[in-house]
Amino acid sequence: MIAERVKRVQESGTMKMKELAGQKKAEGKKIISFTVGEPDFDTPKHIVEAAKKALDEGKTRYLDAPGLMPLREAIAKRAKDDNGIPCEPSNVLITPTKQAIFETIMATVNEGDEVIMPDPAWVTYEPCVQLAGGKAVPVTASDEDQFRFLPEKVAEKITPKTRMILFNSPSNPCGAVETKEDIKGLADLAKDHNLLVLSDEVYEKIIFDGLKHYSIAAEPGMMDRTITISGFSKTYAMTGWRMGWLIAPKPIFKGINKIQQHSITHAVSFAQYGALAALTGPQEPVQMMVKEFEERRNLVMKLMKDIPSFSCDTPKGAFYVFPKYEGKMNSEEMALYLMDKAEVALTGGASFGKAGEKHLRISYATGKKNIEDGLERIRKVLE
Repeated sequence: MIAERVKRVQESGTMKMKELAGQKKAEGKKIISFTVGEPDFDTPKHIVEAAKKALDEGKTRYLDAPGLMPLREAIAKRAKDDNGIPCEPSNVLITPTKQAIFETIMATVNEGDEVIMPDPAWVTYEPCVQLAGGKAVPVTASDEDQFRFLPEKVAEKITPKTRMILFNSPSNPCGAVETKEDIKGLADLAKDHNLLVLSDEVYEKIIFDGLKHYSIAAEPGMMDRTITISGFSKTYAMTGWRMGWLIAPKPIFKGINKIQQHSITHAVSFAQYGALAALTGPQEPVQMMVKEFEERRNLVMKLMKDIPSFSCDTPKGAFYVFPKYEGKMNSEEMALYLMDKAEVALTGGASFGKAGEKHLRISYATGKKNIEDGLERIRKVLE
């Protein structure tokens, strides 16, 4: 009795391992979890207080579907000032970040359209394309290229059916960061072949080693064909708030807004006041969290040197490492083996695409003690 379009979609590999870890903990196992990409920090207090104040003031009624206008204005200003995106508040729609991806693809991808995306890539991109009736076309991102989404490889996959290029920088699961040259090359391909671009920039502020984040919508002529997605979950430790946004050219914005009107109506009203405080309030909590993530990344890279068969270049952003391992087990078998023998939960790389096989994703959005203990358990088991 389930629709065929739903049968085509696989369950989330990250959530599957998270739930299994929860079951093991309930059985009394002392599981250390490196599964989900969720900062372990509390939401900064000034954000929480702003949402509480909104509740106390009765700001719990319907808003316009695109969201609270002061918040849209703040996002447009940040996009211009920080990213160089030539947008206005009327281009901004407030919605949960994952919902933004789903709404965008449903509004732009037709039955049979092809969407080019990296492999490995976040687990939700391909299901969204499948639900819209489109076809995901993977482009292998390799260890040798630091898992970057290279324009020359993308060019090889473009056909008359190609509708969109979709990518994520900094990336999940690999922590890859696209260079300025990569972004320019992708923009040139989109313009030359009249393609849309969906740029997922939710990790844009979590970037290391003095590198800079580049938004493709800032490239000349790209605002008219790019949907930029970002949010509050990762930057401000607001995963449970389900708050994000997209920036789109007016014709596409109107189509996406229709889907928002007929699905969730709008993002949670009082939470949007907390989001406004996040953008307009002090940014020191963000700087503190990014500094801590960079220290954790360095710790992970140091400890992985002692783990037999693990190899991995240093990721440049987000909070994941994606080590390659040697051995006969596939990545799901290896993840389950480590769950059983080491009592460490992580995600098999094949959950993120065929090119992720023989890799594991480790989320280091957890404390240093967990990182040290978890990697030591893995080392002992694999020795």
